[in-house]
Amino acid sequence: RLPELPLTSRGKLDRAALPEPGRVAADHTAPRTDSEALVAEIWAEVLGLDRVGVLDDLLDLGGHSLMSTRVAARLRAVLEVEVPIRVVFGCGTVAELAEAVEELLIEEIDAMSEEEAHQALTS
Repeated sequence: RLPELPLTSRGKLDRAALPEPGRVAADHTAPRTDSEALVAEIWAEVLGLDRVGVLDDLLDLGGHSLMSTRVAARLRAVLEVEVPIRVVFGCGTVAELAEAVEELLIEEIDAMSEEEAHQALTS
């Protein structure tokens, strides 16, 4: 949301001075964890933004289902964990998605045998 609408010298709405729809971020909150930093970096890349705060609403920033697919693919490539698109699309903020990804990673580790976990840690 804009703190105030830009006006022309005649007091009318200055449409040319309005930001592009969906590109107004909330007060920027920097990532607090490595997971949040990774998710914020991926979302910023997919959205074509310089940065994304961990509390920004991703739909308000222009995110949509196709972008969620791209984010899920990037997370899969980087973390080697399957992140369902419904999880990506269902999480409204970087903080929520980072927490969901951490939970998926923990579930995957818990499901491994001791030998698989050892191989994953040493490879």
